[in-house]
Amino acid sequence: MSNPEDAFQELIRIFSSRDNQVLEIEIIPPSLGATFLQDGCSLGITKKALVQGFTVARQLFFDQLMPMSDDDLQTTFSENAQFRNADSAITETMLLFDCEHLTACNWRKRRLRAAMAHCPGISNQTSAATELLEAELTLMSSYQCSPLHRHTKSPTLWHHRLWVVVHLLQRRHWSPEDLLKLQRTELEVVLRAGELHPKNYYAFSYMRQLDVLLAATVEKTTGQPQWETHLAQSVVERVVDWCLANPRDISGWSFSLYLLSNAPDQHRVNALGKVVRFALNVGWEGESLWTFVDQASRLFVLESMIEDIMLSHCDQDIRSHDSQKVQDSQREKSWQTWLARARVCWVIDGQGQDI
Repeated sequence: MSNPEDAFQELIRIFSSRDNQVLEIEIIPPSLGATFLQDGCSLGITKKALVQGFTVARQLFFDQLMPMSDDDLQTTFSENAQFRNADSAITETMLLFDCEHLTACNWRKRRLRAAMAHCPGISNQTSAATELLEAELTLMSSYQCSPLHRHTKSPTLWHHRLWVVVHLLQRRHWSPEDLLKLQRTELEVVLRAGELHPKNYYAFSYMRQLDVLLAATVEKTTGQPQWETHLAQSVVERVVDWCLANPRDISGWSFSLYLLSNAPDQHRVNALGKVVRFALNVGWEGESLWTFVDQASRLFVLESMIEDIMLSHCDQDIRSHDSQKVQDSQREKSWQTWLARARVCWVIDGQGQDI
């Protein structure tokens, strides 16, 4: 495959036939000898083929799609689904190449608004507009959960995802159980994006906004004002475990702190105790983890609990060892105070890790 038209048609075929499945897309080197590689939902494409496909898609977009009025967009929903999918795949190809292409992203919003206008009202039944919104979420997941260079941390894509969820919540009645399921699904997308792009501020900011949105939705429909607490405690253990697997990620720790601020006291004690024991057991000296310990201990008044855990990990013979170091560290940043106390516990074993 050596010409732009062939590359474009192959991308159109892939996007049009994905059936709302989440694709895992990766840029492959030309040395593999193939322009496209596909195994189920896993797709590999060379950079050259992606550029070729984008050039054709961009030309078609400005020639055919941009001039469409809202009435034209609504008319397309009564036409053959194959043509609807092909039109949609043009902007999907553009966003695969350039995730910050705001014009293409806004056209997709116009398309979704036209679908919602074509199928107005709230229903427990799945409408064509609801199906399109759900398909849009799986498309965003294909971008944000794939090992691509910029998509996992794209403010344009995360903002678009939130826009889609807002309108999806408005399209039908949601039970609290359905909202919890949606929250967990979205959390897994965010954590995957955080693994692919460390310190993913945009992903975790999206999750904060979603939690507020879900809590407001439940309060509006059921009158339960404390639902935000229930949402927090349902995922806090999963997020803390993720942070322990990625202890250098300050964005993850900040999100954990946000969740704990809405969680019951016992969840705070369990989570913070788990983090401190992990750090003591592996000799972790990274700043992000100890900053979380310092902030959580002060915010939730759990300093004495951490001190008890540290004392239980120290030999009686070394509890006074390096006491001067601890006193000196108290004049420095607070997180360094906790780290200095932890180092006292590592003196005999020599566990500390310089990060």
